[in-house]
Amino acid sequence: MRTPDVMERVQAEVAQHYRSEVVDKLRARHEGLTIGNTTIRLTKQFGFCYGVERAIDLAYATRNVFADNDIYLIGEIIHNQEVNRQLADMGVCPLPGDSAVDEIEKLGPDDVVIVPAFGADTPTMEKIKERGCHVIDTTCGDVMSVWKRVRKYAKEGRTSIIHGKSTHEETRATASRAEGKDGQGQYLVVLTLSDCDYVCDYIRSGKGDKTSFMARFVGCHSKDFDPDHHLKRIGVANQTTMLKSETEEMQRRLVLAIKERDEALGESGGDNFQVFDTICGATQERQDALFDLLENHLDILLVVGGYNSSNTAHLVEIGEKELPTFFIREARCLRSLEEVLHFDLHQKEEVTTYSEVLLGDEPVVVGITAGASCPSNLIEDTILKIFKLRGIEENLVREAV
Repeated sequence: MRTPDVMERVQAEVAQHYRSEVVDKLRARHEGLTIGNTTIRLTKQFGFCYGVERAIDLAYATRNVFADNDIYLIGEIIHNQEVNRQLADMGVCPLPGDSAVDEIEKLGPDDVVIVPAFGADTPTMEKIKERGCHVIDTTCGDVMSVWKRVRKYAKEGRTSIIHGKSTHEETRATASRAEGKDGQGQYLVVLTLSDCDYVCDYIRSGKGDKTSFMARFVGCHSKDFDPDHHLKRIGVANQTTMLKSETEEMQRRLVLAIKERDEALGESGGDNFQVFDTICGATQERQDALFDLLENHLDILLVVGGYNSSNTAHLVEIGEKELPTFFIREARCLRSLEEVLHFDLHQKEEVTTYSEVLLGDEPVVVGITAGASCPSNLIEDTILKIFKLRGIEENLVREAV
């Protein structure tokens, strides 16, 4: 499908929709842009990663190759409203989340189904196969590496402890693979360090309040999971877009809990746990690049991306510990020098905040980063909007880069 002629058309379409000359030039310079008393500093790594670019290319190629077929997408191709809107405008119809299986029943051999970059759970994929549809699988290679790991855990009789969000598409897909080929594998999804400590205490005690445990992790475990039996041997995996430092700390605490339990029981226990780094490389690069940027003076940080993007949200978490940080979906969220419409991770909703950071004639340094699912055109729009609000027109910005 990715023949030279098809990909030539695809690259032209993708460039038209998402490319930014301003961002490309700033990325090549590896330095900020100062005009008058306003400075923009970008992280060295931001925006589309290889996996996202591949998923988008495959989706666009599908539309080119199957020009006369009905094309469907399981959920969203990535967590970015602009990209999903473009695909919808191209006639790619989303199969809605929880009702996707019902919708798949209506499909036939002439229909085309695109699997998103997060992958899809095993029951959904089996249903698509039964319908005989054309399948275009854009699942990220890093995600499939995690699937390989949890399948191995299931084969070895280990329970997969998955660091992630139980409702996230990728985690649901990973959890379904953790059940193994025979469906007998076990998993437990753990989101926070507080949840992890609860699991660790249960492991150390050998047995605890099972009713309370199951209530705390409702919807986060395999159907036959029993904490009294299935925390004996564990293997840790994660949603690839989680905060690496948090995953590493979770691994450390779980390993310690297993060791302390086994030592108390007089067992060696060396084979009762396994941990592997399954954080996506692009996710880690963007987190590291933000830590590097934060070593410089910044007055404000803007994180651009889809509100339901996990890797983008973690960039916000990193930033807000250091300085005023705003999670914006697009440039229009910057309503004025004072008013910012942004997503509040703690309130879990879009809110309006009034800030005086950009006001006045004093020099201002604005940091900008973006998650792995954010296209460059949205980053450019944000750069241009900041300068415009500060009295600097677009033509001057384009000349300066």
